[in-house]
Amino acid sequence: MENINAIAALFGTLITLLLSVVAYFIKQLHTDFKSMEKDLIEVKTMALIIKTEFKSGNDLLNQKVEYIEKRVHNLELSIFKNQDYEK
Repeated sequence: MENINAIAALFGTLITLLLSVVAYFIKQLHTDFKSMEKDLIEVKTMALIIKTEFKSGNDLLNQKVEYIEKRVHNLELSIFKNQDYEK
């Protein structure tokens, strides 16, 4: 009977230790997932910032191209008008 009690106590202790180890690793895993979630949010924010900067830069370049196209068009019109007057 004493052997059965000793074996039961040994298995109880062993199961408690194993569950403690499992609980520790689950806690570490949970901490890692929280950290990963924060990093993912930071990456999303940075991607949104970069996308916004790229869009604003692209819009500015498009405005400059349109302005230059208008100037070239006006210059072409004035050159053609001058050629018509010379004839």
